[in-house]
Amino acid sequence: MGGGSIRIHQRELQERVFTAIGITAEEAESKFSFLLEALRFGAPPHGGIALGMDRLAMILAGLETIREVIAFPKTQRGTCQLTNAPDPVTTDQLSEVGLMKEPVVEEEPVAEEESGQDS
Repeated sequence: MGGGSIRIHQRELQERVFTAIGITAEEAESKFSFLLEALRFGAPPHGGIALGMDRLAMILAGLETIREVIAFPKTQRGTCQLTNAPDPVTTDQLSEVGLMKEPVVEEEPVAEEESGQDS
């Protein structure tokens, strides 16, 4: 009916996972320092189970969006206020999943026309 797991709660194991998926120590520190710092102090084993109760609550309440019943929803922009996720992605990461980054087109500033009046 539900599923879950025990989360990684040892810094050394998390660092090994980062290495296994190709994340350097510097990149891990840059992107996941909040997690690595917490694990350095020791986190108890913790897990979770997902039963789909939020979706059931949405249906029973007659709501159209699951965000109305989720305890900690993301912002409207899809960002996390706790971790500042998502981080910018590199070109290598995008190409790994078959995506391309659109070039940033900077607009030329519009020069204000001189009115001929002294200020």
